[in-house]
Amino acid sequence: MAKKAIPLRDRALAMLARREHTRVEMTRKLSPHAESPEQVEQLLDALAARGWLSETRFAESRAHTLARKFGSRKIEYDLRSRGVSAEVVEQMVERSLAQEFENCRAAWRRKFGVLPQDAAERGRQMRFLAGRGFSAEAVRHVLKAADDD
Repeated sequence: MAKKAIPLRDRALAMLARREHTRVEMTRKLSPHAESPEQVEQLLDALAARGWLSETRFAESRAHTLARKFGSRKIEYDLRSRGVSAEVVEQMVERSLAQEFENCRAAWRRKFGVLPQDAAERGRQMRFLAGRGFSAEAVRHVLKAADDD
């Protein structure tokens, strides 16, 4: 028995029901199932016009998820690599910068929770936080604040 082909619109709606997607992701995932690139573009235009496909909503969701563990630089990199427009990326980076110190402190507490006892340990903690995309200013602030506590 032959498998019934799923209409392109139904595929797109099923994808969007699971999570937010960028236009780039939707294009990549739907293209193999479409008759032409124009068909995919028309569908995505219709979904965006109805508000079902929103780059801003995707970026907000993704940035919120990443902010628990990562800094603004990592969020910026992730959003850009997923094809989010520069304007939306800048908005999300500004929002994440407002919470940078708190998020950095939370990540430090989860991973370490104790002050470094020597320069080698301090360097290790700083590299860990920097690798998570936190700014050098936030890292210094968190370790200094931890010293003051």
